[in-house]
Amino acid sequence: MNLPSAFEKEMKRLLGAEYNDYIDCFDEPRHYGLRVNTAKISVEDFLKISPWPLKKIPWIHNGFSYDGERFHPAKHPYYFAGLYYLQEPSAMTPADRLPVEPGDRVLDVCAAPGGKATELGARLNGTGLLAANDLSSSRAKGLLKNLELMGIGNILVLSEEPGKLIPYFNGYFDKILIDAPCSGEGMFRKDRKMIRAWEEHGPEYFSKIQRSIITQAAQMLRPGGMILYSTCTFSPAENEQTIEYLLNQYPEFDLCEIEGYEGFSCGMPEMTASGDDRLRRTVRIFPHRMKGEGHFLALVRKKGNGAPSAAGRSAGSVRKKLPEELTDFLAGVKRQFDPGRMDIRADKVYYMPEGLPDLKGIRFLRTGLFLGELKKKRFEPSQAFAMNLKKEEYARTIDLSVSDERVIKYLKGETLDVGDLVSVKDKGWYLVCVDGYPLGFGKLAGQTLKNKYLPGWRWQSS
Repeated sequence: MNLPSAFEKEMKRLLGAEYNDYIDCFDEPRHYGLRVNTAKISVEDFLKISPWPLKKIPWIHNGFSYDGERFHPAKHPYYFAGLYYLQEPSAMTPADRLPVEPGDRVLDVCAAPGGKATELGARLNGTGLLAANDLSSSRAKGLLKNLELMGIGNILVLSEEPGKLIPYFNGYFDKILIDAPCSGEGMFRKDRKMIRAWEEHGPEYFSKIQRSIITQAAQMLRPGGMILYSTCTFSPAENEQTIEYLLNQYPEFDLCEIEGYEGFSCGMPEMTASGDDRLRRTVRIFPHRMKGEGHFLALVRKKGNGAPSAAGRSAGSVRKKLPEELTDFLAGVKRQFDPGRMDIRADKVYYMPEGLPDLKGIRFLRTGLFLGELKKKRFEPSQAFAMNLKKEEYARTIDLSVSDERVIKYLKGETLDVGDLVSVKDKGWYLVCVDGYPLGFGKLAGQTLKNKYLPGWRWQSS
């Protein structure tokens, strides 16, 4: 392994006698992780149906490792049902350690591709708000897909500079997660291309960005709220020194203890100018001590105890008479919808989170749950709506066993013969499920189910 000499020198300073153990871990196989999506299935129920052997990740309540050389969970119908998210074990830690509670307003500042945002959304359990932001519009599109695949509906997906969000969300959020862009030193073992990227943009470049992001996020947190800051790097400039900068700029913040694990290492205040002993409450994850890649975490709390800011007019708050075709469809859904939270824009129907401010002037990809479209006196439900539903919430379902060849045909977008499962008289919309978990909609005509699975999500044969 050819590592940059400046990086080697810094790691010897950080690790001392453990440096050789760190170097030796480069010869170990990478670790593959799977996180159960508790928005759709309990850990216990997933373990009953898991197609592969799983080993518990001891510091993550819903995290498991698997043999990624033998098994490929991304090519299984359960993945398309949103039952799990594939994520490196250490990367599961930040969202797990931010104490999100139902009803919270939560912001994930640098959210793409969605590994942490989907867990935060699952913890909200359909309540409150998950605002997920990524500056890159292309990455934000992938983020939106993953949130919809996981069935998270109480969302706001943004694509903005964090500083531009402050006027809209000043003092608004209860919890904020910052998985900051970083030099990626903790990923060198997993992805050797990160070494070349480090040589182009190292810790000094990223530490400036991180200080900007964390101080901007601080302004969007209510008194009493919490920020979880994380990186996948070892550099003190990007880790302890960034938190030291926040504490100096905003003395109303203090560091919280993070739930430990025997492989965690405490932070290194000796690597900062102040030597602030509170920095020992931060967590370092070294790959030679744990079965995961390198990571850093810090949990800070804003002093005080205030309610979130109203942050402007609530969107979707005006009650309107809903189109008959929409109410007819919703009559078959066993869930209560507040008409005042329905928002119809250009024939597209959204179910909005409560208390959302007026977003005029900022870039966003999605507000709330996209329910579907109004088309010539009929309503067509969306893929996002299908993934947000549970089987028992929809009146008409076609539930296929995972071994039924029609599951893959459906995911490929093919028309299905379902005469053995439904009456030809019962035409209309059906929720297609695999082993009781929704995949998408289809429309029945005779014995044939016209496939409505979203084209961009379809199963690829290669």
